[in-house]
Amino acid sequence: QVQVVESGGGLVQAGGSLRLSCAASGRTFSTRVMGWFRQAPGEDREFVAGIDWRGGSTFYADFVKGRFTISRDNTKPTVFLQMNSLEPEDSAVYYCAATSAYYGGTYSPTQSNEYMYWGQGTQVTVSS
Repeated sequence: QVQVVESGGGLVQAGGSLRLSCAASGRTFSTRVMGWFRQAPGEDREFVAGIDWRGGSTFYADFVKGRFTISRDNTKPTVFLQMNSLEPEDSAVYYCAATSAYYGGTYSPTQSNEYMYWGQGTQVTVSS
């Protein structure tokens, strides 16, 4: 079982920055992929960024365009999403998620059904 708890959302002006945190706990989290998703009202949940905890490799949605960076702190353990140059279109509830334990090769899941554990979400609002 893995638990993830997000924090760091809030209201920011366009062009500003926010850093989201995802505190992870439970068994074998180091063998999982952690991902950030977001969901705006009336929209489907969409993948934002992911990190393979085992080797630290990262992968992103195309719309991130170098504005967002996902990272991890093994000592806490926590996953971060640094978001820069925010746009009103980035407004959404942001969710942290974890896959089941994985022991194979490179794995870069981008679909929500590939993730097993989810947090409650944190609201990000970007004003124009």
